[in-house]
Amino acid sequence: MTELHDLTMLEQASAIRRRTVSPVELTAHYLERAERLNGLLGAYAQLDPDGATTAAREAERRVAAHGGAATDGPLPALHGVPLSVKDTWPVAGLRHTAGSAVFADRVATTDAAAVAALRASGAVFLGTTTAAEFGCSSFTETHAGPAVSPYDPTRGAGGSSGGAASAVGAGLSAAALGSDGGGSLRIPAACCGVVGFKTTRGRVSPAPGGDPSGLIGAGPIARTVRDTAALLDAMACVVPGDPHPVPSAPGTFLRHAERDPGRLRVGVLPDGPGEDAECRTAVVDAARLPADLGHHVEEAPATGPDEYRDAFRVVWAMLATGVPVPADREAELLPLTRWLRARGRGHGALEFLAALGQLQVLARRIEERYAAYDVVLSPTTAVPAPRVGAMRDDADPAVTFERMIAVHPVTPLWNITGRPAVSLPLHWTAPTAEAPAGVPVGVMAAARHGEDGPLFSLAAQLETAAPWTAKHRPPVW
Repeated sequence: MTELHDLTMLEQASAIRRRTVSPVELTAHYLERAERLNGLLGAYAQLDPDGATTAAREAERRVAAHGGAATDGPLPALHGVPLSVKDTWPVAGLRHTAGSAVFADRVATTDAAAVAALRASGAVFLGTTTAAEFGCSSFTETHAGPAVSPYDPTRGAGGSSGGAASAVGAGLSAAALGSDGGGSLRIPAACCGVVGFKTTRGRVSPAPGGDPSGLIGAGPIARTVRDTAALLDAMACVVPGDPHPVPSAPGTFLRHAERDPGRLRVGVLPDGPGEDAECRTAVVDAARLPADLGHHVEEAPATGPDEYRDAFRVVWAMLATGVPVPADREAELLPLTRWLRARGRGHGALEFLAALGQLQVLARRIEERYAAYDVVLSPTTAVPAPRVGAMRDDADPAVTFERMIAVHPVTPLWNITGRPAVSLPLHWTAPTAEAPAGVPVGVMAAARHGEDGPLFSLAAQLETAAPWTAKHRPPVW
């Protein structure tokens, strides 16, 4: 029997328009699942049943008022669809903790620009999802507990958008708004068996905050490529004063996901140190798909973390330092966050500027290295989702940082260059007692700067060739 969460986000939006599904019924369905399963998964930082139900009732009223006709203008694209928002983005009226005990009582007074864009698209917000503290880590283990993979709750959901990916992967929201500064959308997507899309730098406004590093941007998480494209269509926005705005893409991203990409030149990164055999198998198998579809596929030059580690660590530490925390509450921060902030305070402005300059020079070098390729393929992570706690060394956070780089050595490259990149759930490990449906392994594809649309075209083509939505579902589904 098909349940409401079996429907894709776009199928839900269509069903609401046809009046075969009620926004109130759909919202109640997701809230019930979230309230029942969140204790196991740690996906939500805060559910908002009253606000979500009120919004769903208003959405239902508008549908009824239309009576099948656009009496007060057309219904927006995601009218009545229940979504979630990563806790690093403010949602007016909800707690905005950024994953930290220090801000446990802070309530947002305004929406982030991306949240406002989704609200204007008709979305109903179920609540905010668990995020790594200040987005600092590629695992999501907070003062309130970890966010875990719906495929194996002994494994982490990745970070820093771990709660968002866990919620989508478990059917606790139709899709989610996350963010990515070094892999924070793509790593959780790989751990939770969903699609995570890092946009071209500046595609989505960082307002009301800034982006001094150029590394961090909002992006969508969903179960299918078409849903991911439609969600980006709804959230993409530019606000005056944005530091890295990009022109609007020609056509919609959803339209790109529905068209043939043409013949592409695809480069596949070679295996790196410490890469798990499952992750190499994932990318080797994935590379056969574009080859079979008529694209040119060849091995591409390697790029390793030794090229970016030192400068990236300086910038990451300075970004952590930039969050204002009262001095008497610094001890409440998690060990990695405290370590990063201590390092950041020791660097100074000149070292920060020098590190930013080094990353810009490296970005040009990487662009030249991969200029021949329309798309670069690699595993999203070097290993399948690590066990909860496996990446942390609270006694020596420097070790934690090195473990993070080892788990996802490639993802920061595309933040440094500003390229769009997507993680696709194209591989699963064999079933085990702990993971009876197997564990997902993500494959990452990165396109040229500004080529988000063509990347969606290829991603959708790969999904059609090797569909995952109906074939792979976690035990909690």
